[in-house]
Amino acid sequence: MPETSEQDLAAISQLRSSTMRLARRLRHQRVEESLSPTEMGVLGTLARCGQATPGELARREHVQPPSMTRIVAMLEEKGLVRREPHPEDRRQVVVSSTEQAETILAESRRRRNAWLAELAEGLSEEEWAVLREAAPVLYKLAHL
Repeated sequence: MPETSEQDLAAISQLRSSTMRLARRLRHQRVEESLSPTEMGVLGTLARCGQATPGELARREHVQPPSMTRIVAMLEEKGLVRREPHPEDRRQVVVSSTEQAETILAESRRRRNAWLAELAEGLSEEEWAVLREAAPVLYKLAHL
C-alpha cells in the first residue's frame, strides 16, 4: 500500500469528523424515545438480516453475548421482538421482530430520510451529484 499523503490524511480526518457529526444528528431524529440507539440497532439488524440467534446479533452489533441477552429481553418485554425455539438446535432460540417494531423502524426511516432530504435542499446540483456518487462508497465503508 502506498504511503498516505497529507491530502489523503486531511480527507480521512474530515470524513471521520463529518460522518460522526451526521450520525449524531441523525440519532436525534428518533421516533421512539424509549428505545436506546443500541435497541434500535438490533431492530434494524433484524429488519435487514431476518431472524437471528442472540449470539449472531451480539456479533453483528459488536456487543458481548450477555449484553445482547439483556437487550433482547428488554425488547421482548416491550413487544418488539419474539423469541422462538431454534429449528435445529434446541439449546438456542431465534429472535425476530414484531409488526410493532417494523412500524417503528419504518417511521424512523421516513423521519430520518425527510430530515436528510431537507438538508440536501441546501446543496448545489453539483454537490448533490457528488453525494449521489459517494453514497455507494460510503455504504461499502460502513459495511466492511
